[in-house]
Amino acid sequence: MKGPLRDRSLGTKLTEVEYARVESAALRAGVGLSEWCRRAVLELAERDEDESAKSVVLAELLSLRAVLLNVMFRLSRGEAISEEEMRQLIDRADRDKHKRAVSILNAVSGEAK
Repeated sequence: MKGPLRDRSLGTKLTEVEYARVESAALRAGVGLSEWCRRAVLELAERDEDESAKSVVLAELLSLRAVLLNVMFRLSRGEAISEEEMRQLIDRADRDKHKRAVSILNAVSGEAK
């Protein structure tokens, strides 16, 4: 059974050295140059999607953690939390959650290398 028709193309320009590197990689993989390039592009696109999903999930967890820790700390001291204070906690937690998530993911990625 055949897959979907591939009727779109993508092109790029390479130096002689770059072309030789890509050609060598395709030979090592045992596939043609076009197939190797298609796989490489799709793999990178999928990895980017995975990283974006990780970033969103981590950002939400960081935001939730910040709110929860602040609320628990206040409650442990016997302090009440007004609706306005709760909204401020949530707004503050949401404000920088994506930057914090990207920072953490970059740090983890740097440690893995």
